[in-house]
Order: sequence, then structure tokens, then C-alpha cells
Amino acid sequence: MSGELHREPDGHDVYTAQGPSRALLDLVANKWSALIIGTLEEGPRRFGQIQQHLQGISPKMLTQTLRRLQGNGLVDRVIYPAVPLHVEYSLTSRGRSAAAPLGLLRTWVEENAGEAPRSG
Repeated sequence: MSGELHREPDGHDVYTAQGPSRALLDLVANKWSALIIGTLEEGPRRFGQIQQHLQGISPKMLTQTLRRLQGNGLVDRVIYPAVPLHVEYSLTSRGRSAAAPLGLLRTWVEENAGEAPRSG
């Protein structure tokens, strides 16, 4: 190895400041995104169910994050015509592919959260 960092041949390099890779990394590395994806791994859920599962998320933040995940093809939103309307969120195949590495990250965080921070 020559000491150079690996660069993606198709231009999707997360180390480049501009581009789709950086924006997608920003989205999936967000704590609420990672937790929403983890919640939806169990199957489709309604807005209130997601909010109840994610302690501390505001309705506004949940709405914004779900919209971003949906806009990036990670979450699907289905509206069922009923009174009142019934809306469910679920992972797309792209969202399911992100769930595995995010699950590993969540597990690592849970296992290491009690570690005392080291200085220096």
C-alpha cells in the first residue's frame, strides 16, 4: 500500500466535501436517523409508535428526520384511507441495507457508554 486513502472510482468518496456520499453519511450518522431506522427494523410503525419508542424526540424533529429519510429512499410512507387517516412508515430495501451497520454501531455504543472518557 502506498499510504494513500482509498478513493471510490465512481466519485462517491465520503472524504470529498461536496457530493452525495457526504450528504448520505450526514443523514445516516445522525442519532435520530440511526434510532428511527433501528425502530423500523421491527416492522412498519405509525408516527406515534415511533415517537413513543424514541424517548426524547420532539414531534418536529421526528417529522423532519422521517422526511429526510423518505427523501433519500431509506423510509417509505404509506397512507391508508381511513377516518382518521392511518399513516405507516417502513424501511425500504435501501433502509434495510443501512440497518445492519447502524445496528452494529448502536450495539457498540451500548457496550461502551459506561467507559470513562480518557483525557489527552
